Amino acid sequence: MLPALARLAASTLPTAERERLKGLVFADAGHGYDPFGLHPDFVAFGEALTAPLYDRYFRVESSGHEHIPASGAAVLAANHSGAVPFDSAMIWTDVVRHTNPPRVPRPVADHFVPMIPIIGIVFARGGMVGGSRGNARTLLERGELLLIHPEGVPGIAKSFKLRYQLQDWRVGHVELAIRHSAPVIPVAVVGAEEQMPQIGRIPISVAGLPFIPVTLTPFPLPVKYHIRYGAPIPVHELYTPDQADDPASVREAAALVKKAVQGMLDEGVKSRAGVFT
Repeated sequence: MLPALARLAASTLPTAERERLKGLVFADAGHGYDPFGLHPDFVAFGEALTAPLYDRYFRVESSGHEHIPASGAAVLAANHSGAVPFDSAMIWTDVVRHTNPPRVPRPVADHFVPMIPIIGIVFARGGMVGGSRGNARTLLERGELLLIHPEGVPGIAKSFKLRYQLQDWRVGHVELAIRHSAPVIPVAVVGAEEQMPQIGRIPISVAGLPFIPVTLTPFPLPVKYHIRYGAPIPVHELYTPDQADDPASVREAAALVKKAVQGMLDEGVKSRAGVFT
C-alpha cells in the first residue's frame, strides 16, 4: 500500500521534476531499495509531500547551494530547533531540489525516531538512517551526503529565550568527517526557532520520544525559513585520521563548525526583514 501511495503522491510533481529525479543515483541492493530502505519513489513522494510546506507555508529561501558537493562523501552540520523537526524536512527538500543530478541527504536520526510506527518506515524510505556509527560509516564510505544536527534533541527542546543560541554541540560529525575524509558543510536555518515556541515539557516517554513538548501553538506558525550553506570546512585536511580518536582534536574541529554555524545564524537573524517575511 505504501509504494502505491508514494507513486500517487509523486505524480503530483511537475513533469520536469519527475524526470529530473530519474537521475537519482542510489545503491540499489538488488530489489529496488538501498541497504537502509531508501527507494526513489519515496524520494519523489517526500518532495511532493513537503512541497506545500516548502513553497507556500514556510516560503523557504536558500543560498550557498554551490557549497554542496555534486558527488562524494560530505557531512551537512545544521542547527536544530522548533519542537518538531520541520527544519530537517526543509533542508532535505532544499538539497534534493538544488542538486543536479539530485542528491538525497541522509538525515541521521536519534535512536527513537526509527521506532515510531509508520513514520519510521516512511522516513527510512526517504533516506533517514538510525544514528549509529556503523550506519554513518557505511554511508560515508559509499560517498553519500549525511545530514547531522550536532545539537540533537536538546536543540529542538530548547526554550524560546534560547533561540538562535546553539546548545551543546556534539563532536560525532567531525569525528566521522576526519575518519572518512569528508568535508563538513555548515548549515544555518533561520525561522524554525519561532515556529512553535516551547513553554514546557511533559516528562513522559511515548513511542520512544523522550518527552512531550508543550508549545505555545498546537501547529507551527507560518514563519519564513532562510537556509544558508557555508563554505566546506576541510576537517579531513586539517586533522589526520588518527586524530579522530583524540578528544582534544575533535573538540577543536567541532568548535570550528559550531562557530561557522553560529556566525551564519547571527547574520541571518540580523538581515531578515522579520519573522514572517
